[in-house]
Amino acid sequence: MAFEPVFLATILPELILLTTACAVLVLDLYLNDEQRGWNHNLSILGLAATLGCVGLVGGSESTLAFSDSFVRDPFGDLLKGVILILTILTFVYSRDYMRERGLWVGEYHVLILFATLGMLIMVSAHSFLTLYLGLELLALCLYPLVALERDSKPGAEAAMKYFVLGALGSGMLLYGISMLYGATGSFGFADVAEVVTAEGIENKILVFGLVFVLIGVAFKFGAVPFHMWLPDVYQGAPMPVVLFLSSAPKIAAFAMASRILIDSLGALQPDWGEILIILSVLSMGLGNLVAIAQTNIKRMLAYSTISHVGFIFLGLLAGTPEGYAAAMFYTLVYALMAAGAFGVLAMISVQGVEIQNLDDLKGLNDRDAWLAAMLALMMFSMAGVPPAVGFFAKLLVLDAVVSIGLTWLAVVAVVFSIVGAFYYLRVIKFIYFDKPAQDAFPLQLAGDARIAISVNGLAVLLLGIFPASLLGICNAAFVG
Repeated sequence: MAFEPVFLATILPELILLTTACAVLVLDLYLNDEQRGWNHNLSILGLAATLGCVGLVGGSESTLAFSDSFVRDPFGDLLKGVILILTILTFVYSRDYMRERGLWVGEYHVLILFATLGMLIMVSAHSFLTLYLGLELLALCLYPLVALERDSKPGAEAAMKYFVLGALGSGMLLYGISMLYGATGSFGFADVAEVVTAEGIENKILVFGLVFVLIGVAFKFGAVPFHMWLPDVYQGAPMPVVLFLSSAPKIAAFAMASRILIDSLGALQPDWGEILIILSVLSMGLGNLVAIAQTNIKRMLAYSTISHVGFIFLGLLAGTPEGYAAAMFYTLVYALMAAGAFGVLAMISVQGVEIQNLDDLKGLNDRDAWLAAMLALMMFSMAGVPPAVGFFAKLLVLDAVVSIGLTWLAVVAVVFSIVGAFYYLRVIKFIYFDKPAQDAFPLQLAGDARIAISVNGLAVLLLGIFPASLLGICNAAFVG
């Protein structure tokens, strides 16, 4: 029996990341304040090694491990790769910010590494038990990260709200899982799918389980009406934490939704698709309309996130492989755009300046033309302006819903997208057409951060011009 080689190869990326997190945890005990850069370097090295390992063990064939509760497949390989890249970008963007504020500590690196490990487990989950373990590992790391700045009252308040509401969302999800287990007698996605296909909506316990599971999924995404925590957490958390929170965990949430709704509850798609229509319209409507009234840049982008979740749901509710691929493409693209936008905000929040309000962006072009261009590119892409990739991502999900006859829903999405363009263009107006404050100073930033944001911006632009490569991988993950 080839037990050890197969299992070790399947979980090798997770083992490398776990080893890295433990090594950083131990190493931090022997470092003084001047040597904290070792944590940074070791974390990035471990993430790069994990990323290389994902490519090494990846392939077109799926591999199951741990009594079929863990799976390695092309779907998971792509999502893991992007999660790891975004985590590396988080560390690169945040170094100067965290160092200036005395937050350049081992806990920051360890918590993000363990949170990333939780996301990798969620992506490869093939049973509800494995999925929930990965989700809780992620959540229990995000709560203290939000409150990392101990003297910040908004941060402590945001962390408490996140913890209480997060526990509520996890409880709803767990209750739904328990009902699905009671109806099917198994935690495995494949076993649950067999029972769901055989019994369908006639089994009322399955219906109740589906509702509670959907509530848990919607909460983790931040969809309306389960969005209450999102703006407060974005506003209260340190900028690098918001950068991480707004990007990689959204990919993990998509993986969770895909594994649950498509892999295990796919036979109930007509039922959960109707619920997603409601969540999608509410999220796009409230997210875009409330974002217009925001003066705090982080709250504005939080409501923007809610509206983008509505677009992701458009692809999922289509119930076709093309729709699923479009939703996956949109999720990856949004995470890349969010990382770029918050990365710029973290990079310009230096030398005692904290970017909080839209007014703080006035005259950014006069202070640093390149960062201004990168932030403007992210705003154009989020607004869906070609040739940035955000336009193509929106086009894909709209095509998916039109193809199943929901043209009215596509029209609603277009209308709300046009409404949302206002607050994105307002940011560009502040950057280029308003003068900076009298005490504004030129930005002095590290070269690696400038290279990272340049690569990030180039990816957003090139994926919009040449989307076929990423879209082909997304299609292969579902069609294949």
